[in-house]
Amino acid sequence: MFQLLKKQYGRYTLDIVSRITGTPKDKLEEIYKLYASTGRPDKAGVELYAMGWTQHTTGTQTVRAMAIIQLLLGNIGIAGGGIAAMRGESNVQGSTDHGLLFHIWPGYLGAPTASMKTLKDFNEKRTPQTKEEKSLNWWKNFPKYSASFLRAMYGTNVSLEEAYQLMPKLDDGANYSWLMIFDQMYKGKFTGFFAWGMNPACSGAHSNKVRQALTKLDWLVNVNLFDNETGSFWRGPGMDPTKIKTEVFLLPCASSIEKEGSIANSGRWQQWRYKAIDPPGEAKPDGDIMSELFFRVKELYEKEGGPHKEAITKLTWPYGKKTLTGHFHYDPRMVAAEINGYFLEDKKVENPFKKGEFREFKKGDLVPAFAWLQDDGSTSSGCWIYCGSVSEKGILAMRRINKDASGIGLYSEWAWCWPVNRRILYNGASVDLKGEPWNKKTPVIIWNGEKWIGDVPDGVGDPGSGRPPFIMKPDGVASLFGPGLADGPFPEHYEPLECPVDKNILSPQKHNPVIKRFDKAGVGSDLDAFASVDACDPRFPFVCSTYRVSEHWQTGVLTRWCPWLAEMQPGMFCEISIELAREKGISNGDKVVVKSARGEVEATAIVTPRLKPLNIDGKIIHQVGIPWHFGWITSKNRKYYPGDKKPEIFTEGDAANLLTPFIGDPNTMIPESKAFMVNVIKK
Repeated sequence: MFQLLKKQYGRYTLDIVSRITGTPKDKLEEIYKLYASTGRPDKAGVELYAMGWTQHTTGTQTVRAMAIIQLLLGNIGIAGGGIAAMRGESNVQGSTDHGLLFHIWPGYLGAPTASMKTLKDFNEKRTPQTKEEKSLNWWKNFPKYSASFLRAMYGTNVSLEEAYQLMPKLDDGANYSWLMIFDQMYKGKFTGFFAWGMNPACSGAHSNKVRQALTKLDWLVNVNLFDNETGSFWRGPGMDPTKIKTEVFLLPCASSIEKEGSIANSGRWQQWRYKAIDPPGEAKPDGDIMSELFFRVKELYEKEGGPHKEAITKLTWPYGKKTLTGHFHYDPRMVAAEINGYFLEDKKVENPFKKGEFREFKKGDLVPAFAWLQDDGSTSSGCWIYCGSVSEKGILAMRRINKDASGIGLYSEWAWCWPVNRRILYNGASVDLKGEPWNKKTPVIIWNGEKWIGDVPDGVGDPGSGRPPFIMKPDGVASLFGPGLADGPFPEHYEPLECPVDKNILSPQKHNPVIKRFDKAGVGSDLDAFASVDACDPRFPFVCSTYRVSEHWQTGVLTRWCPWLAEMQPGMFCEISIELAREKGISNGDKVVVKSARGEVEATAIVTPRLKPLNIDGKIIHQVGIPWHFGWITSKNRKYYPGDKKPEIFTEGDAANLLTPFIGDPNTMIPESKAFMVNVIKK
C-alpha cells in the first residue's frame, strides 16, 4: 500500500501543485518542511479544519488526505496530535453522536435497511469479522450495543426482535441527506416538514430552490426563538402569499440559558449547562415541546389506529412528569441516565477485564461502562459511547474540577469525555510495542509495571501483547488505502464543478466523476435546469466563497435580533482584493451586486489586502468572499404586518446561499459552498 501511495502522489510535484493552487513553490516547500518536521517523537502536529475543507465535492477526500499525512508522521494518539474538526455550533458533535444523521443510530451504529429482515440479519451485516488474531476488533460488540439501544427505545414492553421490527428501516441504497430532502420536497414529495432550530431558507444550498420547495408543503412547523426566513418564507422576496398553500405553525422555544442539558464539543467533552432563567411568554424547552407532540400523536394512534401504530404506542417515555396543569415537564437528567443505560434485571456478569471474576447487578443499576453491556436484552443504553457518563456520583458532565494531573492538558475531572472519559483517542499509538512512550516529555499513557496510568488507555494491551492500537478497525491497523468511498481509495485532486480553469492538470477528468448533481435539465424544473455552469463562463469570472464573522452565528436568527451585534455587523458585504477593485472601479463602501447562475444578493464592497489575486497556471484568478449570516427577515425594506416584531437595529442583505450550487460530495452529500463562480457588479 505504501508503494501505491508513493506512486499516486509522486505526480504531485512542487511545479504541479504550484500551478494548480497558485501558491509559490518556495512557500509550498517551506510549509511542507515545517509540517513534516513534526514526524519526530519529540514533536507533534495537529490539523484543525472546518467548512473550508469540507464544503467541496472533494470534501471527504480532503480530510482523508490529512488523515494519511498524520498517520505517516505519527501524529495520531499523541499529545498535540490528531485531526480536529472546528464545529460551527457548540453541539454538532453531540448531535451526530446521538444519531442526527439519517444513516446511523446513536453511537454510530449503522441503521438497518429493508433487506435486513431480522435482528440477526442486522447484527450479522453490521458486525465486522477479522482473521487477525491479535486485533481487538471492538466493533465485534455491535450486537451488545444494538440490543441495548433497542431496550432504551422500547424497554421490556416487547422482545428484542419485536423492537427491531418496530424500528424504521432505510430503503436499500436510499439517501435521505439534506440535498435529497429538499430536492424531493421541491418535487412535491413531502406533505409536511419540521424546521427545528434551523433556518433552511438561508442555510440551504441554492436557497431560491429551498424557498420554492417550502411552497409545495401542506404544512410547516417552525420551532425557533425568533421569526426567521423559513417561518415567513411565504412573504419573502418574490413570493405571492395568495398562491402558496403551506400552513405555517410557529412554536416558540427556549434558548440555551432558559433550559438545562448537555452539549458535546468537537473534543468529545460532554459538558452540562444549567438553566439560568425561565423562557418568556409561551416559549418552552425543546424537550417539553417534543414530549407534548409525542403524547398527542400517541393518543391519536391509540384512539384511531393507523399503520404500524405500535412503533409509537409502545415507545417508552419516562423522561419527566405531568404538572398540576396537565403539562408534561421533560427532565433532561432522566434522559442522561437513559443514555448511560441500566441493568433491566438482576444479573451476574463476568468482568470483561478480568476473566473468571464476576460482578452482581440489581435491576435498575446504572451500567458502569459499555464493556458491561449485554446482547441478550438485559441492559439498556440510549447511546453506548456515553455509557459511563452517569454513575452513583451523579452526572459526570457536571464536574468542574480544574486540576490537570497529566501535565499535558487532559483535565480528566472537568466534565466527561466519551468514550469512558478517554481524552485522546487511539492513545495506544503513543507508545511503542514495549509500552514506552515515543515522547517521554509528554506521555499520554505510561506502564508503571502493573497497569497503565495517565489517560484511559485506548487500543493497547499489556506491553508485549502485540495488540495493534486501532481497535475500531477490524484488523487493528490504520489504513493508508481506504476502500469503501465513492471516489476511490486514495484522495485525488479535482476542480470544483464551477471553476475558472479549463482543465485539471493532474487528470483528464476535470471534476470529481461521482459528484451528486441535481442541476441538469430533466432532473428538476426550470429553476435548477441552469443552476450550475460546468465550463468557464464569462458571465461569472470570479471565484466566490462563503464564510463566517465572529459577530454573528449561523444564519443570524439569534444574533441579527441582538442590537449590539447587528450594529457591529449591519449587513451583507463582499470582500474583494485591491487589484479587483481597481479593475472594476469599485471603492470601499460602494454598493455591489454579487450574482451567480442561481441568484443575486446586494452587498457593500470591502476592499482589502487580505484577498489577493492568484496565478493559476499562468492565468490571474480573482476570489471574493461573502458572509452567510444574513437574510431579509431583519431588513427595514421587508413588508411588516400588524403585530410583527421589528428588530431594534435593522440588518441589510439576503442569504449568501442564494448564490451557492445545489451539488454535493458523493460520500457525505455536503454542498460545495466554498468554491463557485460569480460576477461582482457595481450598482
